[in-house]
Amino acid sequence: MNIKDLLFKLSKLDAVGNVTSASDFAYGILSKYTTAEKAQGLTVIGFLDGKNDYTLLLDSHIDQIAMVVTDIDDNGFLTVSNAGGIDIRTLPAREVIVHGKSEVSAVFCSTPPHLAKGDADYSDIADIKLDTALGSKAKELISVGDIVTLSGNPYDLQNNLVCGKSFDDRAGVACLLMLAQKLSGKKLPINVAFVLSDGEELGLRGIRPAAFRVNPQEAIAIDVSFGDGIGISENECGKLGKGGMIGISPALSKEISNKLKFIAKENDIPYQLEVMGAKTGTNADMIAVNREGVKTCTLSIPLRNMHSDSEILSLSDLESVCDLLYEYIMAGGCFNG
Repeated sequence: MNIKDLLFKLSKLDAVGNVTSASDFAYGILSKYTTAEKAQGLTVIGFLDGKNDYTLLLDSHIDQIAMVVTDIDDNGFLTVSNAGGIDIRTLPAREVIVHGKSEVSAVFCSTPPHLAKGDADYSDIADIKLDTALGSKAKELISVGDIVTLSGNPYDLQNNLVCGKSFDDRAGVACLLMLAQKLSGKKLPINVAFVLSDGEELGLRGIRPAAFRVNPQEAIAIDVSFGDGIGISENECGKLGKGGMIGISPALSKEISNKLKFIAKENDIPYQLEVMGAKTGTNADMIAVNREGVKTCTLSIPLRNMHSDSEILSLSDLESVCDLLYEYIMAGGCFNG
């Protein structure tokens, strides 16, 4: 598979709670090129050995934003709660999948504008009911606690851009799977651990035990960040098609960010900078304080329409992130031995 095929396949699958298809697929790919293992929850870890006892952890989270059923009425309408940062403004009239005893297609209710009194209030997800069209039979197929995920297939746009759901962070996962394939069979100067972590959308939960398991000397968290678009100032986003975004923050390792910039320049790999304050909002925040501390950086992919079912990114940015990570690893990362 090329990176677009991987991204599109991962986008169509789900990984949250007890819904495991994306995690299972990623494990199958990672097992071909690394020594892979399933860890806590949906987390998958793959290892490649290098000639030095020094480990670089590369993380992308496999989980996604979702919802959970909290109530089922006698007419087949569901009430849900968010599991992650759902943008509820985008939900009315959206199709979703309810992962019950079988998969059930459902649609968020939307009041016709002819009948709406003033502006519709979408401040509470519990007020936007889900229509299963099952009537009283809904309770036979669906239970309180079942997972609900956004629906839809990815597709091409113009100028090498693509659109789809769960690109946050299946884009990073696709990069790591391609990178594992590219590095397989190579003589590596350092050990590399590929972590496809669970629970990032639920509070950076899954990376904590994974980082403890790997116990790396350095780490890079590959995630998405805000892409340029309408209503977003330039200093708050990256530009689609201009390369991956190297993280700059007091909470991140200047040594790694400087080395990434050096490697990018030496190999004519496009990149941008992402300047942040005390927190990055990514798994890097947790990795950095693992055990006695880990020097950590971020490498982000610009993304439009984050936390919706219509996320947009540039395939060239994915390729530049893969190329930069490959050259960084072959140069030994920040190993100084």
